[in-house]
Amino acid sequence: ESIPIYVPLHARNAHEQGKGSQPLHPRRPPLPVPSYGTIIAGAKTLGNTPQPSSAPMPGAAAHAAGLLLPPSIPTSQPSTDRPGAAAAGTCTLWGSRSCSVSPGAGKSPARAAVCHRRLEARCLGQRDRDWAMSTSALVGDGLAAHLEESPSESVLEARDPSISTILTGFGNSFDPYSALSTPLYQTATFVQPSATENGPYDYTRSGNPTRDVLERLLAKLEKADQAFCFTSGMAALATVAHLLENGQEIVAGDDIYGGSDRLLSQVIPKRGITVKRVNTTDLAEVASAIGPGTGLVWLESPTNPRQQISDIRKISEIAHAHGAIVMVDNSIMSPVLSRPLELGADIVMHSATKLLAGHSDLMAGVLAVKGERLAKDVAFLQNAEGSGLAPFDCWLCLRGIKTMALRVEKQQANAQQIAEFLSSHPRVKKVNYAGLPDHPGRSLHYSQAKGAGSVLSFLTGSLALSKHIVETTKYFSITVSFGSVKSLISLPCFMSHASIPASVRESRGLTEDLVRISVGIEDIEDLIEDLKFSIDSGPA
Repeated sequence: ESIPIYVPLHARNAHEQGKGSQPLHPRRPPLPVPSYGTIIAGAKTLGNTPQPSSAPMPGAAAHAAGLLLPPSIPTSQPSTDRPGAAAAGTCTLWGSRSCSVSPGAGKSPARAAVCHRRLEARCLGQRDRDWAMSTSALVGDGLAAHLEESPSESVLEARDPSISTILTGFGNSFDPYSALSTPLYQTATFVQPSATENGPYDYTRSGNPTRDVLERLLAKLEKADQAFCFTSGMAALATVAHLLENGQEIVAGDDIYGGSDRLLSQVIPKRGITVKRVNTTDLAEVASAIGPGTGLVWLESPTNPRQQISDIRKISEIAHAHGAIVMVDNSIMSPVLSRPLELGADIVMHSATKLLAGHSDLMAGVLAVKGERLAKDVAFLQNAEGSGLAPFDCWLCLRGIKTMALRVEKQQANAQQIAEFLSSHPRVKKVNYAGLPDHPGRSLHYSQAKGAGSVLSFLTGSLALSKHIVETTKYFSITVSFGSVKSLISLPCFMSHASIPASVRESRGLTEDLVRISVGIEDIEDLIEDLKFSIDSGPA
């Protein structure tokens, strides 16, 4: 928890002389302002090189405190309007605490915690333009009296928070006003402190505070070293393809999203990259396709739309033995149900348009990666190609993702019941859903995921019947995409996978009568009755 202590810049020297006063924090009882010497007792500056003793300190108050501020952060700044006068401004001192945990002794379930206090001074002054800079320091016990602690804070539970807790509790520690929701930094560019100095942000294409919060959250959810947000899922996938060099090979599944198929078959080969398509449920076929020239293995599990299951662990082992990286499109599962990086993958891709955002109101893609080198390569491409997600879309995704765990749970529960209903209906020939006991990949799927998700498909054996079902349902909207709170229905051969030639679709088992459903959060009885009527009333 961070506790701000507001100190007017013009009152610094007066405070050191015992004449200062502190404005009240609007939500906390008045706290006496400790002297800088007390606050910084035992302080060690972070990220700043200590100045030699002969170098002038940036202000009398900072000198007395031992607070080493960069030369670009003066404690007072001459005003251009009033020569010689100190500029009005405010210095906000943020005290926070972090704890490292060690196992408790004996049989006690508790763990001992070693806590460090941290001070962050944010100084804001008025010149011809507003500017803000910050510095941080580890703070010793001198701040203890001013950061009220409860007894429970000294002992930490030996348990990591669940995803639902992370989603609602992940905050924006950078915000000087402690906004509960992440602010929208809707700006193209950022003012710099001087002509020769750069602030933390300069241009939103290269980085933006709102996007940074979303990317940090996604990295935490996927347990990645770093995550990156793009303008769409396809932009994210194109970035992965650009990691490869001319002459390398991609081994990809033959049952994948239609947009991915189009990229692999019509765009990537023009860059001199060979694309091999395989049945990724067949390990022998995968192993025979991967060789010294393979740079990337491209997986979906479950696949879209036939819900086939691939062994991510074993395929990753095979790929890594040949020096190839593995990317898994995890859009159907979400990190709530599956974390492919823990299974051996190097990159996890999401169409954040789907389950992450969940409300069909934005386009976004995500790459969560393992390894510093891979992260640097993706970061370079995101900036160089200008494919980073815009601040407003990041803000929308942050708003929607808070309820992801609840949505996924409800949608999956609905999907399970719909799959069971469809599998028992005499007019349905086959249901593709890993949650059903007769699914051939069920055991493998549940060894690498917590659930079967909210997307399923089924066959009727008749295009006329399938078309009737899609067109006569009341609560299912006819559209592409999945993962929305609203239930969706489509014929993939005519929509999401229409770019694949009919002969290729047929050879892969993707027939025109296949119906894909993305189950939403509506009442399950309404959804089942809706489907039952459409199926029963269809042509023979």
